[in-house]
This record gives sequence, C-alpha cells and structure tokens, in this order.
Amino acid sequence: MNTAEHQSPFPADRKKIFRLVIPGFPTFNIYSSVARYTTALGPVMIATVVSKMPGWEVEVIDENNYHRRGPKDEASRPDHVALQAIRRADVVGFYGGLTSTTPRLYEISKFYKAQGAITLAGGQHFVDDNLREGLDRGIDYLIIGEGEVTIRELMDVIITGGNPETVDGLAFYRNKELVKTTPRTDIKDIDLLPLPDFSLLRHARIKLYPVSWERGCGMHCEFCTVKGRVRCPSPDYVMNQMVSLFERFNATYFFIVDDLFGQNRLLALDFCERLKIYQDTMGVKFFITVQIRLDKAKDFELLKAMQGAGVRVVAIGYESPIPEELEAMNKKLHPEEMIENTKIFHKAGFMVHGMFIFGYPAREGQFFSMSAEDRVKAFWKFIRKAHIDTIQILLPVPLPGTELTKRLNDDGRIFPKESIGWEYYDGNFPLFTPDYPLTAENLHLANKTLMARFYQFSYVFAIVLDLLLFPMILFPFFNVKDGWRKWYHSWRNNIWRFVGWNILRKWTQNRNKDNFAGKLKAVEKNLPKNVKGTAAGK
Repeated sequence: MNTAEHQSPFPADRKKIFRLVIPGFPTFNIYSSVARYTTALGPVMIATVVSKMPGWEVEVIDENNYHRRGPKDEASRPDHVALQAIRRADVVGFYGGLTSTTPRLYEISKFYKAQGAITLAGGQHFVDDNLREGLDRGIDYLIIGEGEVTIRELMDVIITGGNPETVDGLAFYRNKELVKTTPRTDIKDIDLLPLPDFSLLRHARIKLYPVSWERGCGMHCEFCTVKGRVRCPSPDYVMNQMVSLFERFNATYFFIVDDLFGQNRLLALDFCERLKIYQDTMGVKFFITVQIRLDKAKDFELLKAMQGAGVRVVAIGYESPIPEELEAMNKKLHPEEMIENTKIFHKAGFMVHGMFIFGYPAREGQFFSMSAEDRVKAFWKFIRKAHIDTIQILLPVPLPGTELTKRLNDDGRIFPKESIGWEYYDGNFPLFTPDYPLTAENLHLANKTLMARFYQFSYVFAIVLDLLLFPMILFPFFNVKDGWRKWYHSWRNNIWRFVGWNILRKWTQNRNKDNFAGKLKAVEKNLPKNVKGTAAGK
C-alpha cells in the first residue's frame, strides 16, 4: 500500500474499527507480575482520543495484561488471527514505548499488514534510524512525539483520503522515500484532553491504575528519554482522573506516572488537600505511589500533604551510591545526603522504592576504576544503611535518542543488534563494553547477585513470624496506631522480598533457555581489539 495515496480505503456506510496493541514482553521478566494488573497510560490516552471521533469504534489489547477469556495462540499470547476474525480492525496501532517489545511489535504488525489493515505506531523507540527500521518492518505511519493531536488529524486523513504531509509529527514512505513532516509542538492545553477511558481495554484486569499530571522533565539525565520543558496543568486534570476511576471502577490503587511529582509545589499542595477532602467525604482511602526527587524530603509541608492525600510509596531514582557515577549521569546529590533524605521520607511514614543503575559508564576525563566486587559492596552498604524498603537494580540501557546512546555509539561500544537484539533492552542485560576492569559477564552476574541478596526465599519465615507477632499490637501497653504501622511496614516488606525472590527465580529460568550467556561470549570474542573501553584510566 502506498501510504501517501489521496483516497479513502474504507466504504462510507459503516463504522471503522481501530485496535491499539501494547506488545508483550519477550518473555517473563521482573515487570511481568505487576504488568498483569496495570497497563501503559499512553496507549489508553491515544485510544480514548480516537473513540471520541465520529465513525470509529476502538479497543485496546494489552498483551501483558491479557486474561483467561481472551482467545490465545499456542504460546498463550493473544491470538490476533482470532481477534481479527471476530472483529476485523481497519486500522491497527502499536505502542513503541518499550524498546524491548519492538521485536514482538514488528511480528504483529507484519500479520496485520498482510490482512490489509493500515498500521501505525508511536513511542519513544521511534527516533533517528529507528524510523526507517519501523517503516521497513510493516508500519505505514510513525507518530513522532506526543500523539493525542497527531492521531486525531491522522485518522481524519485516513478516513477522507487526505494528504498525510499536512499532519505534523509524522514519518512515512512516499515512493520508498522517507518523509518527515513538520515536528509536532508539545501540547499546551493538557487540561483539554479527554480523561483516559480504561473501559476500552479488552480481556484485561486493572488493579493499579496509572494516572498522569505533569509532562516533561528539566533534570537532563544523560540516560533518560524524558526531556523538555515541564508542563503542569491544573490539579483538576489529575483529580478528575482519579475521581472518575474510583466512581466508575471502584479504583483505589493509583500510580502517578510523572517522573517527578511535586515539581510545581503550590499546585501539588492544592491537589493533595483537595484529594484528602474528597476521600474524607466519600469515606475511602486511596493507596498512591509517586515518583519524586530525593530533595523533596526537605519540604515538610509537602510531605504532610502527600500523606493526607493517600501517598504511601515514593519511588526514588537514586541511580548509584558512587559519586563518580552520579557525576557521569548529571546527578547533583551526594550519597550521604541521599541517605539522610531517605530517613526523612521514612520518618514521615512513606515506604521507599529505590531505583538504581549498576555499572554506569564513566565520561571522558573521569579517571575512575572500580571492580564489580567493590561496586556490589558499595551498593549493598548504601541499601542497608538507607533501609530502603524495595529495590530495582538495572544495568545501563542505551535507549534510542539519549545522550548516553550517542556517547557509547561514538566510542563503538554498543554490541551489534544482530547478536544482542532489541529484546534485551529492558535493563537486565549488558548491552555494551563496560568500563575497565568490568566485563559484560561479571557486570551481568553482579547485578543478579545484588537482587538475589535483597530478595530471598528465607523471608517466608519472616512473614510467618510477623503473623505470630500480630496480636502484640493490640496489647494495652502498646500504642496501637504506631504498633500497627511498624508491623504493617515489616510484614509488607517481607512479603515483597519473598515475592521478589519468586519473580527472580522465574525470570532466571526463562532467560536460561535462550542462551544469553553464550551470545554474550560470542559478541565479546568478535569485538575489534581497538574498541574504546572507557576513559577510566585504561
């Protein structure tokens, strides 16, 4: 199909069907268990916009959250042959926000393309050379940047047979030549966007609802894809999302997906106060998780307001306890200050989820060298000292479009995609030649060692002990409220450490089947001798 033809491919006497697919993970991984009860917010937003347009029926298939009643293929994945037979989609969109799922994205898009559907995709994977990659693999249109306005204009073009070059923020082929239209400007009036409609999801169960408030981030971390001026709509925007979800679906568990909650302090205080009043009025308590900067620990008024609003977990990007690595990432905090701020969050009653990057590559001119064993010791000492409740330790990922990727590419350090493909770009695998004296193999092992040290089977016995000690919080010489808080904190953490052990066990079993270790050895053996290892004094 020539995607630039100016004629409508659809009959005018029926509604058109738009199916949006969130591709599944390559195999079971550390995110799979949570993904079964939540979903990605961006695709739901795009689907909601199309559902408001006349002439379209819309559905979302999340392959990571797809339960028993949905038709499945022999690999227990959604059966798109059956889905298409039951309800034939005219246009199929794909979520490209997770690079590790793009092989599955291309697999499904090839099927729908063969079925005659118009295919489109968007997400952070599709930048630079990946535009041609996507168009060569069965995608008709790629949406670049924020998609809510672009998708509306593109669907009008598809329906009417108009000229796609009039739509900003698109990439497509015309006569085998790449066409990129004028870049789409960031959406200014976020308040005017429709509330995400989670009822569009088919065969899914949502327990943890993602909601959004702010867009953009001004922190300029080298490894991150989220950049740009921070845009913060009114508190009504996120308030209405949560209220609607509670009143429609009885939702009480929420994850505010913004990278940095509270960037606009006054609006955050207003939102928290109003959300507290709503919960008090309705007689309900929300359980909210937010991502937040460590230095917000010093804002005691904000912390108090967050507690009142139902924020229970703060997810914090510590990234590393090693000063030289923090400097390489453009992070400004010092490890001792990070520990002190963590203690403040704990004292204020929050549970802390710590996110780390292990083995971050030094910058040119940083004469820094540390073995894998010493790094493991530094990380473990920090985690223990900060008393972090749950952790996530990933390896550096050269994601498309980031400064980190450009730096590593310029140095010739990223492993060839023919050997280590996109499916490994989830933070659990080494993807480039690390700093001396590290090797990719010991980097991989060290990361798993840290996670296995934190998440252990033995915590099942701690759970039993917690249950035996539970009656003690009712004894009259205890402060019951304080006793309950301490007991629950211990019980929850022990459960998560046991659950984490089980997740790691399943993940290891699945990954052992694809012989990643063998692929890694082959790649390292064939690397040219002059590949630049690092600026760390090698």
